[in-house]
Amino acid sequence: METLFLIPIAYQLVALIACLRRIFQRRPLPDSMPPISILKPVRGIDPLFYSVVCSHAQQDYPHFELLFAVSDRDDPAVPIIERAIAEFPDRRIKLIIRSTITPNPKVGALIDLEKEALYDVLLVNDGDIRVQQGYLKTLAAELAQPGVGLVTALYRARAEHFPGQMEALGVATDFAPSTLVAPFVGVTEFAMGSTLCFRRADLKSVGGFEAIGGYLADDYQLGRLITQSGKRTILSSCIVETNLGARTWREAWDHQLRWARTIRVSRGGVLGYLGLPVTFATLWAFVAFFTGHPLFGFILFALRFNVAVLAGLMILEDRNVVFRLSLMPLRDMAGVAIWIAGLFGNTVQWGGRRLTLYSDGRIRN
Repeated sequence: METLFLIPIAYQLVALIACLRRIFQRRPLPDSMPPISILKPVRGIDPLFYSVVCSHAQQDYPHFELLFAVSDRDDPAVPIIERAIAEFPDRRIKLIIRSTITPNPKVGALIDLEKEALYDVLLVNDGDIRVQQGYLKTLAAELAQPGVGLVTALYRARAEHFPGQMEALGVATDFAPSTLVAPFVGVTEFAMGSTLCFRRADLKSVGGFEAIGGYLADDYQLGRLITQSGKRTILSSCIVETNLGARTWREAWDHQLRWARTIRVSRGGVLGYLGLPVTFATLWAFVAFFTGHPLFGFILFALRFNVAVLAGLMILEDRNVVFRLSLMPLRDMAGVAIWIAGLFGNTVQWGGRRLTLYSDGRIRN
């Protein structure tokens, strides 16, 4: 029985090492600063959307453009983008209405945006992503490293409502450490919609955005294709910020379940998904206590809390982690329930639509 607990303990030790390695990672300085086209598909807004736009428009970087795409002229983001166009006349900020239809509408917007882009370095991030000063300089330096084809980034989550705040706690204490562990266990195909920075030539070499238009996890699929082409995907030293809008527990559940089922059909299928319980330190700690192995339980809890503090507070600089740390066991057990639910079914809620997925992650309807 004791051997059963050694696997999750080993995982938490690797996560601890990965977090410490990240803390001491140095941010590179760019040798050159090539022009960058920022592509932002947008659907709706959150209360801080104007600050999202400004965080990009105010970057201290020689040459870049900021391109937005919406699905229709009535989108509430339109007047805010038009305000930014007026207030930043020295920046090339452009708004287009999506015309390309794909199963994943975001990818259709990216296809249209890429046609409008002037520059050879492309940067895609989600519509609600807010960035810090120096973001573009750091990405340019990281993309210039030998063999790198794509740079992605961790994100810190904010939320106004308690269900969303519990989701944000999971992002900081569970998702971030697992992302940092990925390279240690040979997972090289990863990319997140929080930041995708790559060269147009590498995009074209894998079939362009058209190659991922049928997939729900378009960010992961782009990272997979570029990695399989022989280039490396790396995790940026930048941290960006997003807003989680879940107001109710049902909204939070649907959001998390969509992630779980998307992971199941995107990364190694059911067999890969079945390996995730090794990361459930809190679950195994409770099992250890209930089966008469308290030492293993204490070790697992100690490692889990240390990893959470390092990842959430030290790396993501999310101060809310400290105030919500006592809720982490509850969030972890909810995560176990979501994982179980993710084992079954092939439908997800996304953007007000109920989608059915094929076993390879493509959208059926």
